[in-house]
Amino acid sequence: MMWIALVLLYGVLKGVREIVKKKALSKNSTIEVLFMYTLLSFLIVLPDVKNAMGLELHFYFYIAMKSFVIFLAWMCSFKAIKKMPISLYGVLDLSRVLFATLLGVAVMQEILGPYQVLGLLLVSAGLLLLKYHPGSRQNGVSKAGEAVEVRYVVMAFASCLLNAVSGLLDKILMKDISSSQLQFWYLLFLTLFYLLFILVSRVPVNWGSAVRNQWVWLLSLLIVIADRALFVANGMEGSRITVMTLLKQSGCVVTILAGRFLFREKNTTHKLVCAAIIIAGIVAAVM
Repeated sequence: MMWIALVLLYGVLKGVREIVKKKALSKNSTIEVLFMYTLLSFLIVLPDVKNAMGLELHFYFYIAMKSFVIFLAWMCSFKAIKKMPISLYGVLDLSRVLFATLLGVAVMQEILGPYQVLGLLLVSAGLLLLKYHPGSRQNGVSKAGEAVEVRYVVMAFASCLLNAVSGLLDKILMKDISSSQLQFWYLLFLTLFYLLFILVSRVPVNWGSAVRNQWVWLLSLLIVIADRALFVANGMEGSRITVMTLLKQSGCVVTILAGRFLFREKNTTHKLVCAAIIIAGIVAAVM
């Protein structure tokens, strides 16, 4: 089905985006990358403004609410990804499956079939196997033998929960509005939220360096393509938030391989085993 292919595309691009985020954050601060990232993304979709008009007033509020949820999610995820191995973050990010599935069942009244239950169990098993890696230090923040401050682990999980809420809002909103409308207004509100944060907090920003950061430009292009694919998939008849959430996690393989070959991170074999179990869960979920 087309919506499955679109969500898989989103998942792969999501994995690539995590790599690009890591590269961008090596040159600029979190807020510098976030603001330029969202501003450039909005400028890319600006020519589509003619297709974004005509919303009823209450939809602007709901889209602004989605943007605020993502504002918080990205603040958490960017800070976490800057401080932890990319491969580790990619696997921890899979916990959003648990949050999204619960939201899909509780709010959207989706019913999990036997294959979806099996898929969810396999995804959960892969995540737990990462946590209880033999020989890892159990200091509350060590995963797969890599020590990470507990606050960054908390930020990663908070981002997963908030992203799950955003995914639920996407599904609800796409019943009544188009992908062009959602993407345009969502990026506009998101850009304004980050600008407001800069103005209120008075955090120093090196605008010149942020503009010259080529990774930020690439990041903006990737989010526009990935989000459009996801929004279109959300609007297709038969698409299900529980299955879509599982499919999105295909990007974890990209982050694990990048951790090994680009960032020279350790314990990638164990993470690939975890990812293989998770991929098996994804396959089961779409059967």
